[in-house]
Amino acid sequence: LMNCGDGRLSRPSFGAWVNYGLGTENRNLPGFIVMCPGGYPIVATQNWRSSFLPGACQGTYLDSNHTDIDKLIANIRNTKLTLEEQRRQLDLVKRLNELHAEQRQHVPLLEARIQSFELAYRMQSEAAEAFDLNREPQHIREMYGSGTHGRQLLITRRLIERGVRFIQIWSGAGQPWDNHDGLQAQHLKLATDWDGPIAAFLTDLKQRGLFDETLILWGGEFGRTPVAELPGLSGRDHNHYGFSCWLAGGGIKGGTVHGATDDFGFQAVENPVHVHDLHATMLHLLGFDHERLTYRYAGRDFRLTDVSGRVVREILA
Repeated sequence: LMNCGDGRLSRPSFGAWVNYGLGTENRNLPGFIVMCPGGYPIVATQNWRSSFLPGACQGTYLDSNHTDIDKLIANIRNTKLTLEEQRRQLDLVKRLNELHAEQRQHVPLLEARIQSFELAYRMQSEAAEAFDLNREPQHIREMYGSGTHGRQLLITRRLIERGVRFIQIWSGAGQPWDNHDGLQAQHLKLATDWDGPIAAFLTDLKQRGLFDETLILWGGEFGRTPVAELPGLSGRDHNHYGFSCWLAGGGIKGGTVHGATDDFGFQAVENPVHVHDLHATMLHLLGFDHERLTYRYAGRDFRLTDVSGRVVREILA
């Protein structure tokens, strides 16, 4: 729901919509990159799918547990063939695919496959440079820290500088924040692991003049109930009725708290924001009218915010 605007049906992800609407600033890197250390998050690739949008709009997954470029992006470099040999091979495959496509009606998946081959070829040189953190000064690497989360955020800053439109980061495979037991210890550890790198990331963006042109969202799918969960009484259950996220950067009014829950922290009762409102607001900050960013599929126009959504202007600078 938070990623695609619909918790049941197959819909394009937020990143795919942004990639579709803005296009790419760098043809040698994907426009939408996803990082999750140690494997996939819950429901895996559905989080960054393109669905009925062009296949090139979907997210490109990286296992950010790895520091070796060849493991970070599987099969990124061909050790058997030179670039010239790969180019000739790719030209042949491209021509065969084009001949195949000429004999059929419009086949988006085939077109996406051709584009993926070309992008993979171009990525070999630029991706290796973008993910090489040894190129960063030592004081910058120390500011972010040596942990996985600091590395993800430093890579993110380098990708922003190289024109990648949308970067999405997960804390880890599965659901590391979903603590039905042992919540206090686990959330303390997770928050501690993230706090320093986030501060470093925001500071770094400001120092480089990137903060005001970068929109940052930190959040999740839902919150936790305000009461202990049986039987261990050391965890909390899911709660989608009232939870928080924070935004920073381009167009956001800093230091603003919008909305409130009831006295129990269970349900939003003051200025509640639906996921479609959040998406509409973020699209607005990225230069879109959420009602006009549409894609025609199966006989009708679809949009990220479906048939609702409003821009939350109270949080805009």
